Amino acid sequence: MPDVAGLAPRPIVWVAAAIAAGLSAFVVTTTIRDSQTRTATAVALTGGDPARAPALFRRYGCSGCHIIPGIPGADGQTGAPLTGLSKRVFIAGVLENRSDNLVAWIVSPQSFSPQTAMPNTGISEQEAKDLAAYLYTH
Repeated sequence: MPDVAGLAPRPIVWVAAAIAAGLSAFVVTTTIRDSQTRTATAVALTGGDPARAPALFRRYGCSGCHIIPGIPGADGQTGAPLTGLSKRVFIAGVLENRSDNLVAWIVSPQSFSPQTAMPNTGISEQEAKDLAAYLYTH
């Protein structure tokens, strides 16, 4: 008869498994809390609704020129990638990275940089706020 006592998990294995499960739960909880905090902060800064942004990115063609995190097919190479925009010092290299500047840039980029390749799209200020809120959450 085989020695089944030798096959039983040792207490250290159970402790390690419990620690790993606890760390996983902590990471998931922290990630969710971070995301919620970033979203609430972006909404407060911009007055926009990030949930409306994906449709706006598609409607105005932003995804054809920019890489936009979380937007399927937004893999354009003409404009700068919009990943990590909230961590940048400048918008398009010409404006201090503040929410009011980002909204103004989205609405009328040529008024800040006449030679920019980014077109005036006709986007409204509220739509620009929605896009800014989204970009500041990602």
